[in-house]
Amino acid sequence: MINSSSITQFLLLAFADRRELQLLHFWLFLGIYLAALLGNGLIITTIACDHHLHTPMYFFLLNLSLLDLGSISTTVPRSMANSLWNTRAISYLGCAAQLFLFLFFISAEYCLLTIMAYDRYVAICNPLHYETLLGSRACVHMAAAAWGTGFLTALLHTANTFSLPLCQGNVLDQFFCEIPHILKLSCSHSYLRELGLLVVGVCLAFGCFVFVVVSYVQIFRAVLRIPSEQGQHKAFSTCLPHLAVVSLFLSTGIFAHLKPPSISSPSLDLVVSVLYSVVPPAVNPLIYSLRNQELKDALRKMITGCILKQ
Repeated sequence: MINSSSITQFLLLAFADRRELQLLHFWLFLGIYLAALLGNGLIITTIACDHHLHTPMYFFLLNLSLLDLGSISTTVPRSMANSLWNTRAISYLGCAAQLFLFLFFISAEYCLLTIMAYDRYVAICNPLHYETLLGSRACVHMAAAAWGTGFLTALLHTANTFSLPLCQGNVLDQFFCEIPHILKLSCSHSYLRELGLLVVGVCLAFGCFVFVVVSYVQIFRAVLRIPSEQGQHKAFSTCLPHLAVVSLFLSTGIFAHLKPPSISSPSLDLVVSVLYSVVPPAVNPLIYSLRNQELKDALRKMITGCILKQ
């Protein structure tokens, strides 16, 4: 039995014990991380520099890329360093900071994806009121609300989780600090407070999910009523990338935390945790750029301009 006051560090789950596999994990994560930095960085730079993209949809996409960069930078560099230096340790304060930042970025991203569904709903179902409902001030307020909600959620959960007495050691069955795995180390019945917060969080998340589903039902009904095939294609091209990102975000997260215990195993849990925490931030820029001709044209124009200047 270890008292939480005596814990100075936690031991994270290692991807491999053999040195060759540890280095393979380092290089694999380095490639994914650099791809995420490049993809999200290009989207942020392109939207910021091209005044044609200064619209609500691209403003929210810029915020999404910032959140993706934050979330992947919270988990991947630490895991890479541990594999490179053949260690599993993370300090107590480092674990608390990692948990806070990951919750902050993930919660804010989920709120932002919900707002982006509202943006698409207004653009397609109420286009005449689009500029009124989604003016620059309204967009800034909604984005600030998403970031603020993420901050408050992360603060409450982090403070509550690390106020619990930990009596079951300091070994976490995850490659980064996460609430469910920290709760496994807590004393019996002491986690009920945090469990209550998690239930409230799940209810709010479910409410956002219902809002997204209802929005897209209305969107698809409106799109199918568009007489021209070209108009339908244009409407779908602005909605499908967002829908794909939401589906990837939710499906990986839900499967990671709600999969049946009968199919659970350490290796599967590790793969699933990578799928929901590492893959989406790296893949999101690709999803958005593949079907968005306006973004691709602006990106091509920016790269061409930089080459010509040299």
